[in-house]
Amino acid sequence: MHPILFRIGPLEIHSYGLMLAISFFVGILWASKRGEERGIKQSDVMDLSFIIVLCAIIGSRLLYVVTHLEQFRGRWTDTFNPFQSNGEIGISGLTMLGGVVLSAVAIVVFCVVKNINLLRLLDSLSPAFGIGIFITRIGCFLNGCCFGKPSDLPWSVVFPLTSPAGYTLQGLHLHPTQLYSSLYGILITVILVILDRKKRFDGFIVSIFLVLYGASRFLVDYVRYYEDSVKFLLLGFRFTVNQGISFLMVLSGAVIFFIFKNLRKETI
Repeated sequence: MHPILFRIGPLEIHSYGLMLAISFFVGILWASKRGEERGIKQSDVMDLSFIIVLCAIIGSRLLYVVTHLEQFRGRWTDTFNPFQSNGEIGISGLTMLGGVVLSAVAIVVFCVVKNINLLRLLDSLSPAFGIGIFITRIGCFLNGCCFGKPSDLPWSVVFPLTSPAGYTLQGLHLHPTQLYSSLYGILITVILVILDRKKRFDGFIVSIFLVLYGASRFLVDYVRYYEDSVKFLLLGFRFTVNQGISFLMVLSGAVIFFIFKNLRKETI
């Protein structure tokens, strides 16, 4: 693993941070181009993109803190303080779907204020989210975070002790769940681009994205390692908070698809 890619004097370039920055940069440029093709001003997409970046970080951090309350009890200022009370510099600990939820709220509010067609905007953004997942999860793999449960599969990975995975599950072969996520990220992107070649109703692309991403994340989470604090029991089955959010994403995508598909038929 390579959590630190290189150093420039005292400055350390971390793999996860770099890949996250690249994913945001690529996603913003692509979403701006796609939005312009759908009649949405490039400046509006750019403004929203920066809001999404901010909400993604805040939401991801908040969900991590909420699901790890014991870790922050007595040091709540560490939630967003880059100078941690334990002497570390930087904010470690993000739960991606928290950022997705807060970003979704920000997108809705932005569209209401700017009077932008919400579904058309989401159709523009969805493939960019897919490519962002693909790039960011490679950073997770290099960093050794977001790791899987023990596995005896031939492609399982032993992470170094200096990584979060190696520290938590020392010397064990683990599912490379980061690469599973990266794989479904690029597959979803390709599927959306192919489907988007044909003109369809507003909301079609985002509905497919929600179903595919939600289902993929739900399944991968079965082999991803989680602390007990992020798990809950439902109807005798144990799920993670992220699986709960993923299920709601699938449900939301299905509702959007069937409602707006039928509305289009009625207007033809």
